[in-house]
Amino acid sequence: MAQEIEIEFKNLLTEEEYHKLYTQLDFAAIEQVEQTNYYFETDDYQLRDKGAALRIRQKDDTWTLTLKEPHPDGLLETHHTLSEAEAGLWLKNQLSAPPEVNRQLEQLGVSVSDLCYIGALTTKRQERAYNDTLVVLDHSFYCGQSDYELELEASSKQQGEQVFEDILSTNHIPKRATDNKIKRFFQAKLKSE
Repeated sequence: MAQEIEIEFKNLLTEEEYHKLYTQLDFAAIEQVEQTNYYFETDDYQLRDKGAALRIRQKDDTWTLTLKEPHPDGLLETHHTLSEAEAGLWLKNQLSAPPEVNRQLEQLGVSVSDLCYIGALTTKRQERAYNDTLVVLDHSFYCGQSDYELELEASSKQQGEQVFEDILSTNHIPKRATDNKIKRFFQAKLKSE
């Protein structure tokens, strides 16, 4: 198990802005990686209502269970690596949370037995180091739609915010209130039901 505080900044992009940053930040030589997030929730959206999210991310041959919870400096993430067979059981709603994830769920007042698989979001991602941060360009597909996004991860909120603001202003991209991927997934899923 690993836990970390994630400090990140996000901005939805138009397709044109995405391609502009792709060129401006020199992503042409960066390999594009595909990853899929499989989301889990209770029937009455207990995790969402607490600002939390639970997913399994498949990237190459790695399957990682991650619980994200609100934290004053960003998000507290609790990670646990699963085997492909364990992930397969989760996707069949045969959930068995490892002790550290189960403990965090219990602190949120959510029982693993109330969770079920609700859908997936696939992202084509490129990331590179930039001014002591990690800059990410994502093209995500979910619920019959897609979107483009800039993400920036930093070790400190102040430094990350400065680099993020510089990228947006230099490229004349308006700052947009941007929900995280799981919120965007939920909004699209609820509209399609």
